[in-house]
Amino acid sequence: MIRIRGLSKSFGAFKALDGLDLDVPEGQVLGLLGPNGAGKTTTVRVLTTLLQPDAGEATVAGHSVLDDPDGVRRSIGLSGQYAAVDEKLTGYENLYMVGRLYGMSRKASAGRASELLDQFRLSEVAGKRAGAYSGGMRRRLDLAGAIVARPPVVVLDEPTTGLDPRGRLDTWEVISSLVSSGTTVLLTTQYLEEADQLADNIAVIDAGRVIAKGTADELKAQVGSERIDVVLANPDHMQAAAALVSSTAGPGARLEINHQTRRISAAAPEGHRMLVRTLTDLQEAGLPVVEASLRRPTLDDVFLQLTGERPDEPAPAPSDPHEPSRKEAINA
Repeated sequence: MIRIRGLSKSFGAFKALDGLDLDVPEGQVLGLLGPNGAGKTTTVRVLTTLLQPDAGEATVAGHSVLDDPDGVRRSIGLSGQYAAVDEKLTGYENLYMVGRLYGMSRKASAGRASELLDQFRLSEVAGKRAGAYSGGMRRRLDLAGAIVARPPVVVLDEPTTGLDPRGRLDTWEVISSLVSSGTTVLLTTQYLEEADQLADNIAVIDAGRVIAKGTADELKAQVGSERIDVVLANPDHMQAAAALVSSTAGPGARLEINHQTRRISAAAPEGHRMLVRTLTDLQEAGLPVVEASLRRPTLDDVFLQLTGERPDEPAPAPSDPHEPSRKEAINA
């Protein structure tokens, strides 16, 4: 349903996309992950005809973004990083207006608006102005607006940014219901847990190129062994403990150190033996530990190994002022 080949886009000296290749099969969710400035939002802009690429091709539901942009727009629903709802209109009026803009009749627009308000659990507030909605309710209304015309493809650009945990869970439920009805979804997200929960397949992009792809389990397998986590009692012991854990882990071991949480993580190819040895060494060195665990790799570990940074870690801004920021809203 989505096919991208050799997609490139530059903003002055900054190359946002550099020969990007992607495929999204019908009825599946592709999670698009990457650090800030990796090209996620630029990809969304190209796929939704808001931006023309410099080179390459992209098709959505068989329509070329260059040769048939109208066909692409008829085939997609879009929910950007911020809920694109009219705060002065009620929830019902928002959805009715979208239906009319799609060319639906008054009767069809009214029926579809009522249907979606029920589906997204917004019937009780259908007559209230959207400006009075909570963040989670606004997001559900925005997602409902994206599927008023029953598009075969829905593009979600960081749909849960800024939501509280309850709002995120509500949004996940809505996305799952979309997929169960056969909709194809492209999901960009900064939450690794979100991709793990929702995506059939995941593509990690960095510097405008795909650097890894596969299922969540396949990507985790790339990290390899289990990992140990230790949390120290005293933040002043972090440097000494990191040196000791590094020595225990062996040459070339890559540690993840979080001074704020006093947590040190490292690969544990020997599993529980390394955990026991590490705890023994820390105890003998007089570096008390308040928490320790042995766990499987997570998508966070995959992200760190592939890109060299945490998913929520800010990256330097692009050198060219015309490059859209990661947080730029897409209201269309």
